[in-house]
This record gives sequence, C-alpha cells and structure tokens, in this order.
Amino acid sequence: MKLTGKIIMLAAGTAVLSSAVTAIAMKRTPFGDNYEAARSYTELFDQSGVQGGGVTRVAQLPANHSDFTTAAESTINGVVSIKSYATPRGYSQGGNSGGYFNDPFFDFFFGNPNGGSRRSQPRQQEQHEQRQQPSGLGSGVIISADGYIVTNNHVIDDADRLEVTLNDNRTFDATVVGADATTDLALIKIDATDLPVIPMGDSEALKVGEWVLAVGNPFGFTSTVTTGIVSAKSRSIGGHNNGRMGIESYIQTDAAVNPGNSGGALVNLAGELIGINTAIYSQTGNYAGYSFAVPTSIVKKVMSDLRQYGTVQRAVLGVSISDLSNEIAKEKGITAVTKGVYVGEVSDRSSAMEAGLKKNDVIVKINDTPTDNVAQLQEQVAKYRPGDKIKVTYVRDNKTQSVDVTLRNPQGNMQVTKAGDFTDLGCAFKKVDEATLRQLGLSNGVQVTALSKGRFSDSGVKQGFIVYSINDSRVSSPDDVEKIYKAIMKGSGDEKVMILRGVYPTGKRGIYAVDLTGVE
Repeated sequence: MKLTGKIIMLAAGTAVLSSAVTAIAMKRTPFGDNYEAARSYTELFDQSGVQGGGVTRVAQLPANHSDFTTAAESTINGVVSIKSYATPRGYSQGGNSGGYFNDPFFDFFFGNPNGGSRRSQPRQQEQHEQRQQPSGLGSGVIISADGYIVTNNHVIDDADRLEVTLNDNRTFDATVVGADATTDLALIKIDATDLPVIPMGDSEALKVGEWVLAVGNPFGFTSTVTTGIVSAKSRSIGGHNNGRMGIESYIQTDAAVNPGNSGGALVNLAGELIGINTAIYSQTGNYAGYSFAVPTSIVKKVMSDLRQYGTVQRAVLGVSISDLSNEIAKEKGITAVTKGVYVGEVSDRSSAMEAGLKKNDVIVKINDTPTDNVAQLQEQVAKYRPGDKIKVTYVRDNKTQSVDVTLRNPQGNMQVTKAGDFTDLGCAFKKVDEATLRQLGLSNGVQVTALSKGRFSDSGVKQGFIVYSINDSRVSSPDDVEKIYKAIMKGSGDEKVMILRGVYPTGKRGIYAVDLTGVE
C-alpha cells in the first residue's frame, strides 16, 4: 500500500462518527440491583503513594516555566517498552509467510523487525513458542504500583505474547486485562510491585500553547523524551479507521512522535499524565509535524471499565450529528449560533428521543461545557456510563433550551455489558471429512459437534449442523469460525450478527442469525 500523500495513523482503532454518538463514562451509575456498583479511576488505581499525589491544574503553571528536566526525570521510569510476539499466519519451514507484515502500512503501525506476519493458532505449545516472532514494538505507561499499564490497543492486538521492559531493564510477561478498539486503548498487567507511577493529570485544564513532553520508545530507542506545545484540543483526524466507529477528541501537539511511541506518555511540566500518544499526521510514515494523544479524560474512564468489567460500558445518545456548517445554517435558517453540533437524525427508542431532542436541533453545551464541534461533544459525553444523566443545552427555532438526558447503552438499556469471548457461542466444532462433504455436495464446512447454553442454541442451531459459510465467508475449520467471530466483534456498528448457512446430515438446509449484540 503506498503511503505517499496519505494520512497515516498509528491508531488502528480510532474512529469515525457513526449513526450514534458513542460515549463512555466516568461516574457511578445505576446498572441494576444485580450488579456491582461502578467504581472510579481513583478507587481502582490507588495513587495515594505517588509523589505529588493530587491533580495539578496545568493552566495554573507559570507561563515562563520552560525547564523540562524535572518533568522528564520524574516520568521516564513510568514509561515501559512493550514488545509483542506473534506466530506467523501460513507459517512454513521455509519461512516464506508473507501476509500483513510485508505491507508497509502494517509495518508503520507495528514495526517489523524480523519480517514476520500475523499469527495462527498453535497446535502444540512448544511449536508455538518456537514459531513466535517479534511482531511489533510500542510503549506503555504505568498507572499503578502493582503493575497495571495503559497502552494502545493496536500495540497489543493479536499478539500471542507481550514482553514488558522497564526503564531499569527488568523484563516481565504481561497479560491483557481488556482492550477497546473504539478508543484504541488497552489495559495490561505485569506481576510486579512498588513500580514508579506517573500520576494522572487533568487534560481538560490544558490550554493551547502549553508545553508538553512525549515519552516513549520510538524506533526502539528507549526512554526517549521529546517536547512541544499543545497545538489544538478536541481534534478529529477521522477517515482512516477501516469503518470502525469510535471516539475522536485528541490533544494535538508538535512534540515529535514516531513508530514505537504508540502507547507512551504525554505529560505536562508538572510530570503528570495528560494523554496517551496514539497517532501522527504524515505523508511518509514518520513524524512530520503533528502528533495526537488520547486525553486522560477518556483514558481514566476506559481504564476503570476495563479493570472492573473487562470491557467498556459504552453509552450512546442516539443521534446522527455533524458540525454546524455555514451551508446547514443557511439552509435551516439557524441564526442564533454559528458553532455547535447539528442533529441530523434522532434514533427510535433512544435516549435523545426520550428526552425530546429533535432533528435540526443544534447542541451547544453538555453539562454547561461548550460543544462547538463533534469532537468536543464526544469527549464530554464520553465521561458517562449508561444510566447517568447529562444536561444537554440546544438551540431549536433559534431559541436556547436545556433538557436532562438519561444515557443508555447501544442495546437501549442500562445493563452492564460483559466481556465476551468465543466460548459465548456455546458450541464445539470439527472439520467435516471429505466423504461427508462429497455426499452433501459441499466443498467445505465445519460441523457443530456439541451444544451448551449459548448464542448458537438460542438461535435454534441443532447439534450436527454443518456450517459452510458465515456472513458470506467460507468456513473450513474451527479456526475460521473464531476468526470471523473476532472480526465481527471488532467491527463497527451496534448490531453484530453471524448469519450461518449450512445443511444437516439429512440434507435439510438451514439459515440461522446468531445475535451477538450485548457482547464486547
């Protein structure tokens, strides 16, 4: 894939706005009597022992404060190097595996020190370890002394093994606690104690023009510190997320960030974390003047959810929106405001419809914080979980009004979303032998050999059913089914479904729709 003239981003999971405003939350929320009460970031990641404990309002820092040494010295030990290992897909003794790792676009995201490609499922643990190859290098930030680390989802995605190296050269294997492609964030854990922690700062207090430091491991050069200023806030860089819905409200800086910086720290001059470096704007694949970080206003909420639930508790307002443009304002006769978020559609049975929001409204504030564009609205709504109330200020017929909106999840309720995996399907598969395929006139297929309570049985699938395609993709092995399942769960949109086409051994054909909504 040619890179010249294109916007290249480190964020594989970052995002374009879809038909619903996706939002994530930060407060306690009534998920129902059967669920544990949601806990805050501070409760989950105790930083009481961190030097300089409280959050500094960075806007109060002296304007002439430009000595970077203190901030650099206090943060480099809290940033780690993360090396991912994967088993090449199509592995052969000759090593001619090809695949994504030979794609320069993939190389830009992950690095490619040994020319490997993506993994396949191991047949034996020993073979698996022998086949693993370094597949990428990124950074991470220690957020608790007992080993919790935040990084980018694209740093750890599809890795068989993660190796974390601290600044003192100690090395640990890491486990994935949870990951969120929508915000391109992930939480991993190493078995260690008394680790140096970078305290959380307040990204919302940042001002354009303030000094910041980017700390990470570009090109494998560990403990690298670069500096710049905040160039913009609530920046959207969408259009390159492979159709994935997500949240875009980045801190834009001119601090030099390159491949390997992904997941590293963006800190203020008080040495506090105010963002996770995630993307760059470039025509060459390397730094060309602008870099982008996920603000801590979003990071804290996502990390809290991933640790407590294993998946993000995502809320939606239920509107299709765009920035208020001059063309829209003229066409709709909107004269009361020149900035805001224009509501193009209101979804049925949504939070917005329940609260009385309508098409052609212009949302100008969320909880009294201005929303001049879509990115600002996303960042504000992203602090809340389903069940929380927000105050929406909007303009209708050139008159300003306010309404309280109770947020819901994408399924239209306020229940906790549980982290799901392939076992949620509740079935086992085996490859169909050639004789059976010939008898049924099939060229490929996998057979359901066992059923338990799960999504397949709920959809009416019976034991013995031979699946030859899922969502129009051929399936020839159990690995194919799992691969398709994971692709669906990583895809965009709120409605996730597997359409199974197949035949029973008697020759009776069947089509089943397996609903995957409510699983993250």
